Amino acid sequence: MKSIPYDRRRNTLSSDMAAYMRAVAPDNDEAVSRLKRNLRIARREELTARQAQVLRLYFEEEMTMEAVGHALGISKSTVSRTIARAKQRLKRCLRYAL
Repeated sequence: MKSIPYDRRRNTLSSDMAAYMRAVAPDNDEAVSRLKRNLRIARREELTARQAQVLRLYFEEEMTMEAVGHALGISKSTVSRTIARAKQRLKRCLRYAL
C-alpha cells in the first residue's frame, strides 16, 4: 500500500493541496482549443512538406527517428534536425497565439 505524503509544517496531506489547486484553477479550455486550432493552421501553412511529413510520422504514427529515416530514405540525424527546425518554427508562430 502506498502512503500519502504528509507535510509536517502545514499539518496537511500533499494530496489535499493538489486537490485544492485543481478546484481553484481557472478553466483554460478555451485557450487550449484556440492553441490547438492555431497549431493546425501553423502546421499547414508554415512547415515545409518534408517537415510536416516527418512530424506526422514521428508524433502521430509514433515511429522512431530511425524508422522515419528508413521510411524516407534519410539519416536519423537528418530526422532529428528536421524535427528540431519544425518545432522551432512552430514555436515562433505560436508564441503570441494565446
